[in-house]
Amino acid sequence: MTQPQAATWQTMLEQSAPDLLKDVSNFRESVLADGALSLKVKTLMTMLCDALLGHHDGVTAIANRARAAGASEEEIAETVGVAFLFGGMPALVTGANAFRR
Repeated sequence: MTQPQAATWQTMLEQSAPDLLKDVSNFRESVLADGALSLKVKTLMTMLCDALLGHHDGVTAIANRARAAGASEEEIAETVGVAFLFGGMPALVTGANAFRR
């Protein structure tokens, strides 16, 4: 699952610790590959985690990657609902960024 644009942390590692970035990237690609869970499901799971952790911009970016992986608006909305169930209002407010494009 290649990101369209490198995140800030990736750019910093590329400049300062390229071997670490390579290792992390290889592991990330392995974990997020289609398997028992599809890339779409795994992407929705990462969006859920970002909502729970309060990463507003991450939720937006990952929701768009989920759409590109075939997620429907209903699937995104249900994922935001799960974030609310387990993270309360802060996760709901952050999760709402899934609808920002």
